[in-house]
Amino acid sequence: MHKAVFRIKSDSPYASATSQNNTRIELWCNDHCDLLHIAGDAQSDVVDQVRTEVGVREQIGNNGEQTIITEACLKEYGNDYIEAHLAANDCLLLPPLRYERGAKIVRVLALDPANLSMLYSDISADHDVTVESKQELATVKSETPVMAASTFLPTLSDRQRDVFLTAFEEGYYEIPRGTTTSEIAEIVDVGRRTVEHHLRRAEEKLANAFVEYL
Repeated sequence: MHKAVFRIKSDSPYASATSQNNTRIELWCNDHCDLLHIAGDAQSDVVDQVRTEVGVREQIGNNGEQTIITEACLKEYGNDYIEAHLAANDCLLLPPLRYERGAKIVRVLALDPANLSMLYSDISADHDVTVESKQELATVKSETPVMAASTFLPTLSDRQRDVFLTAFEEGYYEIPRGTTTSEIAEIVDVGRRTVEHHLRRAEEKLANAFVEYL
C-alpha cells in the first residue's frame, strides 16, 4: 500500500479560519455534519468563524483544545471535497482531513502508486496542490478525536513551534540540508544561537514524546 500527503490551497470556511494563525482543524465528515478537533493559539476566533459560516451544534473543551459538532456539512460549501477524484483513481481517503495555514491537508492511500500520481494530476487541474510526502506503507494507523495525535504531542512554546516549523519548511531536515540556522534566524528575526537553542528544545520534546512508539 502507498500513501501520499497533499497540501491543497483552499478558501473553504475551515481553511480560511486558519489562514492567519497557527490553529489546526482536524475534520471527520458525517455527511449531515462535521466533527472537528481544534487546537492552536487562536481557537476562539476559529470557533467564531465556524459558528458564523457553518454553525456549531455542540462545543466541548478538553485540555485547552476544542471538539466541535457543526450544524451542517462542509460539502455544502462548494467544491472543497475531492471524493469524485478519489473514486475515479481508485484511491482512499485516510481521515481526518486537516486544515492549517489556509490549506487542506489530505492523506490518501492507493494500492498502486501510479494512482496517486493520476490523482495529483486530476486535482491539480483545479487547485493549487503540493505533494508533502509519498511513501510505501506496511501498516496504517487510525486516529480518532478521542485519541488524536495532539493528545500525545508535546507542548512547544510559540517560539519553539515557530522555529521548528520554519526549519522544517525551509528544508533544514532534508538531506542535504536546504538551509542553515543562520538563514532560519533571519526569517524568524532572532539570533542564530537562539534558533539553535529553540531547535534543540523542540527536538528534545518531540523525541521524548515519540520514542515509545518506535
